[in-house]
Amino acid sequence: MPETFDLIIRRGSVVNHDGTGPRDIGVRDGRIAALGNLSGADCAEDIDAAGLTILPGVIDSQVHFREPGAEHKEDLESGSRAAVLGGITTVFEMPNTNPLTVSADMLEDKLKRARGRMHCDHAFWVGGTADNARDLPELERLPGAAGVKVFMGASTGDLLVPDDAGVRAILSHTRRRAAFHSEDDYRMNERRGERRDGDPSSHPIWRDVESALSSTRRLGAIARETGAAIHVLHITTGEEIRFLADHKDVASVEVTPQHLTFCAEDYARLGTLLQMNPPVRDAAHRDAIWAGVADGTADILGSDHAPHTLEEKEQPYPKSPSGMPGVQTLVPVMLNHVAEGRLSLTRFMDMTSAGPARLFGIACKGRIAVGYDADFTIVDLKRQATIKTAAMASRAGWTPYDGMAVTGWPVGTIIRGQKVVWEGELVTASAGNPVRFHVALPPGPR
Repeated sequence: MPETFDLIIRRGSVVNHDGTGPRDIGVRDGRIAALGNLSGADCAEDIDAAGLTILPGVIDSQVHFREPGAEHKEDLESGSRAAVLGGITTVFEMPNTNPLTVSADMLEDKLKRARGRMHCDHAFWVGGTADNARDLPELERLPGAAGVKVFMGASTGDLLVPDDAGVRAILSHTRRRAAFHSEDDYRMNERRGERRDGDPSSHPIWRDVESALSSTRRLGAIARETGAAIHVLHITTGEEIRFLADHKDVASVEVTPQHLTFCAEDYARLGTLLQMNPPVRDAAHRDAIWAGVADGTADILGSDHAPHTLEEKEQPYPKSPSGMPGVQTLVPVMLNHVAEGRLSLTRFMDMTSAGPARLFGIACKGRIAVGYDADFTIVDLKRQATIKTAAMASRAGWTPYDGMAVTGWPVGTIIRGQKVVWEGELVTASAGNPVRFHVALPPGPR
């Protein structure tokens, strides 16, 4: 009697740790149940992936979906819809909402808001503050918690932790890898006079290289002192890449598609649409970040999806807010870099699925292997397309990549064996579940 599956994906080229090649994938009860030649097996649903490439589901561990508090520019439904349309199967959402995600009650509120509305699997970062440092060992282990996120710069109010004593208090209590926005708030305050009204190209002059490097040096020293594991977000400078290459025992590194794609020359064309924190810098820094990708210093990719409306972004600099949408464009933009030879497909897979699973202890994701969640990002590596604002699902309603021609495109998004998106159409709504983690750590101070 032939073996039976809920779903079989046939004749696709599977990208995994042991190489790339043709394999069928059998799915049962939301998990991968078999790999290999399944031509004799039966199934309830059959997908012919001939000519397509199957990646482990892409994980975006840095998105801002703005709910609660700023739903006019994004919410959990619209942001996650943009994610799955872009081939993303899992997201980690950031805590700088209103109210802030700094307590068990606020984490539970986000999980409730996500239930029956989010289209992809999800977890939520808990904000680390001077006030909740002692609570972090319990907060970071709660169901649905991605870990602790700390803002050393580029935030206001209770989420801003600019001083070494505050960072030390947080890292003395965390057990999981804590994520940091690393910019020196004191230096940036001193340099506010470097901003030129109406000139967003002055943004990287104000928030200069030393603002990033000095903060990351301080952070690395405190991590060593406390024995903590840290994750430094959206690296923008060659100096930080070189520094962090010598601190891989304590620090993992995220880079973003925008810092790998744009450079300071693009302010003339995009203006405040390019404004983000930390800033897009000159081409020499972009090249240095690519070198960090090539030599392995950079661990993962994150979109830093941070939407604002066009009306907000079109305010004259520096009144314009920092941030840009990116969750829907991460896959096509990076596949285009693959097509142009800047990184291999295997490296892209490691930076977007295996890497996040490894760094953050995600259970049953990040690999195409028996027993793992049947999460797949199915792409056409040869398809030529143009990224267009009109196709963006984000409430922001724009993309800095509008008009960019790319080679490589997401065709299908499958989450736990459910076909969520196929050929640009949402076919299964609100299928997202909270992410599960391997967390078996003792509570209490270090």
